[in-house]
Amino acid sequence: MKHLSVSNGDMFLVRGILAILFGIATLLMPGITLIVLVALFGAYALVDGILLSMIAIKDRKSRPNWWLMLLTGLVNITAGVVTFVWPGITAVSLFYIIIAWAMTTGILEVIYAIRFRKAIEGEGLLVLDGILSVAFGILLIAQPVAGALTVLWMIGVYAIAYGAMLVVLAFQLRNLEAKYGVPQFERRPAHQS
Repeated sequence: MKHLSVSNGDMFLVRGILAILFGIATLLMPGITLIVLVALFGAYALVDGILLSMIAIKDRKSRPNWWLMLLTGLVNITAGVVTFVWPGITAVSLFYIIIAWAMTTGILEVIYAIRFRKAIEGEGLLVLDGILSVAFGILLIAQPVAGALTVLWMIGVYAIAYGAMLVVLAFQLRNLEAKYGVPQFERRPAHQS
């Protein structure tokens, strides 16, 4: 019986679509309540973290630095869980959780993209995603008195841009996996440097 598995490109595609949907939902509901925002963000971070952790664990034998991707997934899972288990979370607390999440995952994405640059193609998009996350966190820190609607718009636009980059990366990975028959987070073809 043939072993069925989901490719890394498919996992990144799902992560990208989830980010885009989260961003669109945030933008389309300008009167969103804190409870709904907490639920949306928590669900997104939790599912994204699970998917990223699955990619890391799936490829752990073929990649010595797999734990960096796993750590990023665990940060996402933690952010998602914290938003759900913190009773009576305030808008300010959620604001700082999102800042910490964005900056931490952004830094980790840049690190693993750089560390994996010899093992993957498309690492430039991972670096760009990481930089976007860090810039988003810095933008939120720089605008601490921005109105709730402004913050929602920033979160929505960031999520859509982040998701779009993941979707592009997913299609690059899927094309490379089809071309070389090897998951692109496992190893780069020998004829490339």
